[in-house]
Amino acid sequence: MRPERSSEPARVQPARSSRSGPRKPLVAGLPGAPTVIGIAAMALAATGALTVGNPDDTQVASGNLQKLSAQASVFSGASSVGSSGALSGRERAVSRDSQREAMQDAADQQLQAAAERQARQRNAALQALAASAEKQASLIARNLWQLPVTRGVYHLTSRFGECSLLWSHCHTGLDFAAPSGTPIHAIANGVVTSAGYDGAYGNKTVVTLADGTEIWYCHQTSYLVSSGQQVQAGDTIGSVGSTGNVTGPHVHIEVRPGAGDPVDPYAAFIAHGITP
Repeated sequence: MRPERSSEPARVQPARSSRSGPRKPLVAGLPGAPTVIGIAAMALAATGALTVGNPDDTQVASGNLQKLSAQASVFSGASSVGSSGALSGRERAVSRDSQREAMQDAADQQLQAAAERQARQRNAALQALAASAEKQASLIARNLWQLPVTRGVYHLTSRFGECSLLWSHCHTGLDFAAPSGTPIHAIANGVVTSAGYDGAYGNKTVVTLADGTEIWYCHQTSYLVSSGQQVQAGDTIGSVGSTGNVTGPHVHIEVRPGAGDPVDPYAAFIAHGITP
C-alpha cells in the first residue's frame, strides 16, 4: 500500500542565524549606529513639525538638532580632536624628513668642499713636481756629455789600458781616428784651463768641468779656444791632427776626475748615457 500523503504543507524550519545575538556596539556604553540614525531621523521629523506649527519653536528644535549632531559625531568617532592629532603627527613627520634632508645636504656640501681642497692640493703638488723635474732636466741637458767627433766620421782605434812599444806607458785614453782637420767638439760644459803644445801629446787643450774633472784633447792641428774661455758641450774647440807621438790623424781623449789620474773614457761616456 502506498503511504497516504498529508494535505498539510511541509513546515520550513527557519534558518538559524550564525549570530548569537544583536551586534554589540564598538564601545561599551554607547548606542550603536542604528540607534544614532534613529535619533537623527526623529530629530528631523520633530524639526519639520515645529516649523509648521510655530516659528519660535523652530529655533529651539534647531538648537536641539545641533546638539544631537554633535552627540552623533561623538558616538560615530568623528572627533575634531582626533583629526587635529592626525594632522599634527603628519606635520611632525614632514618636519623630521625636512631636517634629515637638510642634514644630508650639509654633509654632501662638506664632502664636496673637502674633495675640492684635496684636488687643489694635488694639483699644486703636481705643478711643483713638474717644475722641479723641468729644472732638473734643464740641468742635465746642460751637463749632458757629447761625442768629441761627429758620429759616423770617426772610428775607435787604441783604447784605455792597451800597452804597445809605440807608447812609453800603457795607453791612458781613447783615440777617435778621423781625417785631419775634422772639427773637435767640447764633450761637456767647462772652462778652458790650458791650450798649447805638450810633447808627445802634441797640441793639447784642457777643459775643466764644474765638478773638477779635466778632459784632455790631444794631437790637434789647431786651437780655436784660449785659456780662461767658457765653453758649452758641442762647441768646436779645435781640429783633428797628427801632432806629437802619433801614427795617423786622431784626437786622443783623456778623462781625469779631480785633475788626478786618468780613468777609462769609454766607461765615462757610458756613465753619461753615451756609447762611443
